[in-house]
Amino acid sequence: MSLFATWGTSVKHLIIAAVVFLSFTGALRAAELPNVVILYADDMGFGDLGANNPDSKIPTPNLDRLAREGLRLTDGHSSSGICTPSRYALLTGRYHWRKFHGIVQAFGPPVLDKEELTLPEILKEKGYKTACIGKWHLGWNWEDILRPDADIKANRGNRVIQPEAFDWSQPISGGPTSHGFDEYFGDDVPNFPPYAWFKNDRVVGEPSVMLTETPKTPEGSWSARPGPAVKDWDFWAVVPALADKAVDWIASQKGKPEPFFLYVPFNSPHSPIVPTEEFVGSSQAGPFGDFVHMTDAMAGKILAALKENGFEDNTLVIFTADNGAENYAYERVKNFGHWSSAPFRGVKRDLYEGGHHVPFIVKWPGKIKLGSTSDALTSQVDLMGTIAAIVDYQLPKDTAHDSYNQLAAWTSNEASPRNTIVHNTAAKAYAIRDGKWLLVDAKSGSQNRIPEWFDQQRGYQKDNLPGELYNLESDPAQKKNLYESKPELVQQLKQKLKTIQANGQVR
Repeated sequence: MSLFATWGTSVKHLIIAAVVFLSFTGALRAAELPNVVILYADDMGFGDLGANNPDSKIPTPNLDRLAREGLRLTDGHSSSGICTPSRYALLTGRYHWRKFHGIVQAFGPPVLDKEELTLPEILKEKGYKTACIGKWHLGWNWEDILRPDADIKANRGNRVIQPEAFDWSQPISGGPTSHGFDEYFGDDVPNFPPYAWFKNDRVVGEPSVMLTETPKTPEGSWSARPGPAVKDWDFWAVVPALADKAVDWIASQKGKPEPFFLYVPFNSPHSPIVPTEEFVGSSQAGPFGDFVHMTDAMAGKILAALKENGFEDNTLVIFTADNGAENYAYERVKNFGHWSSAPFRGVKRDLYEGGHHVPFIVKWPGKIKLGSTSDALTSQVDLMGTIAAIVDYQLPKDTAHDSYNQLAAWTSNEASPRNTIVHNTAAKAYAIRDGKWLLVDAKSGSQNRIPEWFDQQRGYQKDNLPGELYNLESDPAQKKNLYESKPELVQQLKQKLKTIQANGQVR
């Protein structure tokens, strides 16, 4: 063999060795990265969780244990007081109001553009396996499967479409697998058609009947919109099925070299309130309380699966909710003595704290102190920046505009890097939180009809002022409106709100 042939063979061996070394070190780095699991409740109030509220009438043993094993953030917020906007903000690190305000209606298009960077996309770049199991509610490109001759009727902003209008055998773009998730399984939205399971980019089975009537709900409004459904669709079976699917998916990751990201957006305790027989009567807060207890049990099954499959010690678990409890929480006070928003004012949709001040727990063994509590001001838009820091991903400057890295606050009890949050649900009503101060830049912080007896019982009085100002440090229940007595502070906060709206926050 010639010298050149020998040299060529040696170079070849060196190249192979280098590739093997790089593959090994890459796998080693991947093995060192934590798995990430986000459990996302739907319409759960801060005071529904026992760890937050010693007077709660609802058992939440699994989530209470999660709090004892991790960090309970007492000043954590969703981006909005309703579903779609908060989910968008969590997955993009961007306030929803920079783009839209309302929810995706039945058969509505995606709110995520193709070019928007999402949390699962950055984790995929770092070698993660990604899955979403649960409620998506960020829209799909339904025109992909809508037949040209489809009959579409308007119903208060929603499209009422017959089952035969769709070619259910075809794929639908714009959903989770179009935005960074390797896999999706869920029912999209629990009270919107089609009432069927989704797997990746397709509807499973054929929705062949129209759902037009629903049983009487045990509490609140059934809220199911008319539309196509698979025959004998069982609303009660949905939440348990999602939990079982998440458990099976976790088990399927055992022995695989890559880390994983599992996003589980529950569709509970959102209406329809459908606790299964096992949980009926299990709380002292009525059917909703039973449904919260059931949600806690489903979260417990997923947490147990992490432990049983050897993932617990290297998994970052985050539990939070998309907004506060629905407005029938008021009647729950009268009927059961349970206030879902305790100790705050307001409910879902509101600019008051009860609309967006939500349960927020973070567990990361070996990194976050067990049983710790932090009052660091935190928004769900910060998950993007924080997780990017954990996996050493450099966010491009034109992405995650409003996301702060909260890692030091989580792991070292340092102060929050943010001092300000902008709250919004309706297009023309904003609030700004700045330190201990909250300015409601609208005539009222409520977007709901509040029972007169509730205001009287809680000591709330009406005024004719153009806005509201509260010191949350001394007045978390937001009873004393200081808008008129602090005009300079009101103007400062109004200007700060305008600046953030115009320029964006700086990471």
